Amino acid sequence: MPILLKILCRTILCLFLFWAMDLNAQSPHLDSTLLKISKEYLPERAYLHYDKSSYLPGETIWYKAYIMQSLFPAHGSKTFYIDWVAENGELLAHNASPVIEGLSNGQFEIPANYKGEVLHVRAYTKWMLNFDSALVYQKTIQVISKNPQLKKQVLPQAIPQLQFFPEGGELVAGVSNRLAFKANDQWGKPHKIKGILMEQGVSIDSIRMQHDGMGSLVFTPKPGAAYTAKWKDEKGSEHTTALPSINASGIALQVTEFDNKKHIAVHFSPRQEGQVKVNIIGTMQGIMIFKTAGIADPGGTVKKVIPLDNVPSGIMVITVFDEAWNALAERISFVKNDDHAFQTSLNVAHWGLNKRARNEIEISIPDHLEGANLSISITDVMIDKDSSSNIISHLFLNSELKGHIHNPSYYFKDRSVQTAQHLDLVMLTNGWRRFKWEDIAKGRLPVMKFAKDTNYLTLSGQLIGVPKSQLTGLESLVLFVKEKDSGAKMMVLPIDREGRFNDPDVIFFDTLKVYYQVKSKLFSSSSASFMTEKIAAPNYTSLKNEFARYYPFRFDTTIGYHRKFAAEALALQQKLKGNVLENVTVTAKTKPTLQVMDEKYASGLFSGGDSYQFDLVNDPTAMGRLDIFSYLTGRVAGLQISNTGSETNLSWRGSPPTLFLDERMADVDLISMVPIDDVAYIKVFRPPFIGAAGGGAGGAIAIYTKKGNDVVNRSNNRGGLSSNTITGYAPLKEFYSPNYNNFDKRHELKDVRTTLYWNPMLVAKPNKPLKIQFFNNDITTAFRIVIEGMSKEGYLTHLEEIME
Repeated sequence: MPILLKILCRTILCLFLFWAMDLNAQSPHLDSTLLKISKEYLPERAYLHYDKSSYLPGETIWYKAYIMQSLFPAHGSKTFYIDWVAENGELLAHNASPVIEGLSNGQFEIPANYKGEVLHVRAYTKWMLNFDSALVYQKTIQVISKNPQLKKQVLPQAIPQLQFFPEGGELVAGVSNRLAFKANDQWGKPHKIKGILMEQGVSIDSIRMQHDGMGSLVFTPKPGAAYTAKWKDEKGSEHTTALPSINASGIALQVTEFDNKKHIAVHFSPRQEGQVKVNIIGTMQGIMIFKTAGIADPGGTVKKVIPLDNVPSGIMVITVFDEAWNALAERISFVKNDDHAFQTSLNVAHWGLNKRARNEIEISIPDHLEGANLSISITDVMIDKDSSSNIISHLFLNSELKGHIHNPSYYFKDRSVQTAQHLDLVMLTNGWRRFKWEDIAKGRLPVMKFAKDTNYLTLSGQLIGVPKSQLTGLESLVLFVKEKDSGAKMMVLPIDREGRFNDPDVIFFDTLKVYYQVKSKLFSSSSASFMTEKIAAPNYTSLKNEFARYYPFRFDTTIGYHRKFAAEALALQQKLKGNVLENVTVTAKTKPTLQVMDEKYASGLFSGGDSYQFDLVNDPTAMGRLDIFSYLTGRVAGLQISNTGSETNLSWRGSPPTLFLDERMADVDLISMVPIDDVAYIKVFRPPFIGAAGGGAGGAIAIYTKKGNDVVNRSNNRGGLSSNTITGYAPLKEFYSPNYNNFDKRHELKDVRTTLYWNPMLVAKPNKPLKIQFFNNDITTAFRIVIEGMSKEGYLTHLEEIME
């Protein structure tokens, strides 16, 4: 089935119940507003797969980013930002990466002198910044000190706390209420407690943990009564915590699941006056799944049953409204239909656990998929590993909820009743307020501060200090763009009436040095701001307290093993960088310098020919000239040059010569702006020159800017042009994985790599297993393989296996 048809079918499943709404639940604005939000205002969410869990200073963190919107890969945003932040809030790097079909990848090298114990990662698209900052991707990575601990690690004392969460949001007197609780410490880690529920000082129930510090109990509060919990922590210390206040009237919402159906019960307070109507809706990923209504007498109950067979997996938000569509209660509940993931198969075709032995594995995906993009990490099994979270648990749980979730991957390990009950405790104990229902009920749409990055970052910008009313749209910006280790390339970009300029074809990585001038007599000295579409990183020094709390990492044998061999690998890398190969002298017949320059720069009709040739790379007098025309003055017999700069007049045998810059036609105005120290070679062709329009009666002058090893930074002067250093996408590097079947000088060194193989861009197709080859190092006896990925349809996969 074609992928678009599959996506359409999946979307129809999402909307299956939407079209079967209860006609008694009429809402003039809510339906249309939610529908518009589901089409235009859905948030994006991201997950990063790393090659391993912890690193030493100086090591490179390799990552793959997966970005989703609703149930599918995020195709809208084209730029992904990753901020690498030190423990003290100092911004180490603000990187941007291009996004292709919801995917991106890159790397970050931890500074070798980094002293912190952790490194914070914050990743987002521009679109994600319109929503709750707590849902932006965050990760705290352990940084292992190169020096072992000299004294026994002393962990700080845990400070336990107990929180209560009424189902639906509030406790109501006179009706059955379910009250969830969560006990944890200051780092969000579960804390074991024992306690009792007290009513007016009398014990009425026990507080029993069911999973990871969470539990729930059901009771009926009395009007005016005070309730407290008395409990003991792991050390036996006693504590008292007050329960939330009791409302004298209102509704209590309860949601249960069995037979693959959500059973919803809305209990009304006995103090309610007369019959009361409520509206109930369910949404997932911003899409309305169901809408229904019910009426009950005081003390009565409205019950509804929602089939889940055609509902996609994910968090369902169930909201109860009164007749005027004011929100009364809300509850999140998870739907797990196993339609969110696909199973990846791994087969070992060739085992190689010996020193530097070859290994070959085959990776297969299910036949019903159109294709999938995977990332794979293969590490030494003896180093530390954090398996508490993965692509599935993060994108379906962490990225949707505020607060810390302990060991989220546990909730996706199986479909047992017990695991489902434990997952429901997570739903009960985590807040949810994505929608402002009072605005939606009135038809008000969210206000978006940031537009979606639907185009890639390109060489673009905006004129500064120029009245837009004076722009004609005929102005242009002349640029000389200089990349690292290359000459300057001239470009001319039109400026629109808003003062903006852009070349959509120039998508660049790393940095560019740009020299520029506005081609306009009125605004020739104007300044420009470049890359205005790229957002700046926030001030993390002032925001450092907003990072997720982290528990001090323990130091164990896996950390010690990791430290030992990762540090040795770094030392070997430094040794390799410092090695200088023996000089090899090759004697050959030397070509004339001008012949070498002509072969290097000129091509086609510009190659050879009857011409004057000038090598400016090796001409020390060139640097003393104002521009190219002043350099040529008096050097070419018959070529008449008068005036200077953009007013220069040229004549040869009564006709002006045709001008070329890097074999592209140019004019006097542009050539006069070319910095002389960016020019490598000039050819002046005698008339006529057949490569010019009209026969070239005045001959031609071809100017070539420097490239390759001709680039010499002899001066920062660029003829008075304004300059700017601009940063594009972060440069990509290739992970080094040796092939011991081939000769390589590096193979002479000891191999103690802790990450043996990393590939972030594996493209898998059905019925065609992917074959991957990698080689063992000198020390590893077993491998840990972690594969994660996303299909074109938006299904996710996670596989972790040990080869031993």
